[in-house]
Amino acid sequence: MPFVKIWIHAVWATKRREKLLNKEIRPAVFEHIHQNALKKEILMDCVNGHIEHVHCLFRLKNDQTISKVMQLIKGESSFWVNKQKLIKSNFEWQDEYFAVSVSESQVNTVRRYIQNQETHHGKKTFQQEYDAFIEKYGFQVFKQ
Repeated sequence: MPFVKIWIHAVWATKRREKLLNKEIRPAVFEHIHQNALKKEILMDCVNGHIEHVHCLFRLKNDQTISKVMQLIKGESSFWVNKQKLIKSNFEWQDEYFAVSVSESQVNTVRRYIQNQETHHGKKTFQQEYDAFIEKYGFQVFKQ
């Protein structure tokens, strides 16, 4: 039996970064993402975010890929938001996402960061967070 322990911090946004995740629906959406992931045997640790984006921390199992996990999480959750009629318009996530590995020594730091999104975004916009993430992890952004 393979033993795998790879922590992933993933971030994704609503389509066009629309500010659709208001305080009234955010808790239900994030709880649904968390519970649905667990049902799909995704080892989800925590989920949180702000008005136009989501952060989550999860562990990959030996037979999972990041792209498959993200497809399962994002696809089902947007379907659920629409089915529940949580917003008046059609709800969609952007196709892209960030995903970085997290060392075991940093798991608690990342967990606290995710849990404190409301406070964090009182000081920094999602665009500022996005730009810092791109720079910190050396992602290449291709302009279309």
